[in-house]
Amino acid sequence: MKVAVYCQHVLGMGHLFRTLAIVSALAGHERLLVLGGPPAPVAAPEGVAVARLPPLAMDADFAALTLSGAALEAAKADRRQRLLAALGAFAPDVFFVELYPFGRKAFEFELVPAIEAVRARGGRVVSGVRDILVEKKDQAAYEARVLDRLGRFFDAVCVHADPALFPLSETFSRAGEIAVPVHYTGYVAVGPRPSRAVAAVRRELGVEEEKALVVASAGGGKVGSQLLAATLGACRADPRLREAAVRVFSGPYCPDAAYAALSAAAAGLPDARVRRFAPDFADILAACDLSLSLAGYNTVMGLLAAGARGLVFPFDQNREQRLRASRLADHGLLGVLDPPDLAPGRLAGRMLAALGAPKPPRAAVDLDGARATAVALAALAGA
Repeated sequence: MKVAVYCQHVLGMGHLFRTLAIVSALAGHERLLVLGGPPAPVAAPEGVAVARLPPLAMDADFAALTLSGAALEAAKADRRQRLLAALGAFAPDVFFVELYPFGRKAFEFELVPAIEAVRARGGRVVSGVRDILVEKKDQAAYEARVLDRLGRFFDAVCVHADPALFPLSETFSRAGEIAVPVHYTGYVAVGPRPSRAVAAVRRELGVEEEKALVVASAGGGKVGSQLLAATLGACRADPRLREAAVRVFSGPYCPDAAYAALSAAAAGLPDARVRRFAPDFADILAACDLSLSLAGYNTVMGLLAAGARGLVFPFDQNREQRLRASRLADHGLLGVLDPPDLAPGRLAGRMLAALGAPKPPRAAVDLDGARATAVALAALAGA
């Protein structure tokens, strides 16, 4: 099977990491990965051809593309031509499109012509979507548009979720009206490598054997530095936490000023270090005694795959992170932080309670979504 995978990430790196996991699971097939987001410090899996479109991003409110006027039109034309050329040369049996048409409406200028070109050559087109969709100002019009696009352009939908935890219908009321097959793949989770021993990971992080390892992270880093600063503040406020090994991962897109402030705060603790990114973060989660993070899809599923204690701080610009985090908290799999919890003394109390509690039970959640997606795509192509 020849499969082309399209990913356009705009704020963090969750969509990109989920896509990379799926592309990895497609090993053995001929793969083209099309990327249109900002540069990220991760590489495509070995043997994967990559087509990079000139980066385009959304504004902070996800209302419009950051370019406008003639510059935007020129960028659109360039991207559209490059995407069509890449797909034309590759001639995929399956074109897997991450999120669209459930999102990425602003990129229809290139996606609709690309999809039409693939279908004209006999290729199949599949949409991949996560468990929870963000709310829309006009939900009825949004759902009608999605159903229209699915019926006109797509052959199937892969929902990267476990319906026992979150069926698509919870945030897309007309899910039952989708005219093409809908496959629940399970969650796409990147777990620790079995070959990496916890003791080895801790040594590489410079953590002494008897110390608690606290890891704080903020995904891509455009948002979330408030939580990282609060974690360092809580460790300064409590003598027991001052003795912990604290490893902070700001994210590659963390603003320079925020990164400098975090580094300065870490310097006031005996064993705290700040880095932008760790490619082996799944291994680090498995080795930590406590993780503090935002509540994005990838980070939360990584926590479950690692079996780690976690406190998560939902990014409340939309409903997605809080809905998921609250549901998992109801199952006893993690703890949820609210803005008042970021006060130093209060956060220190939450951290100490989490460190003193048993590790969470093994999640009764399907985390095999990458493999199941690969199987579904191969079946659709008859491979």
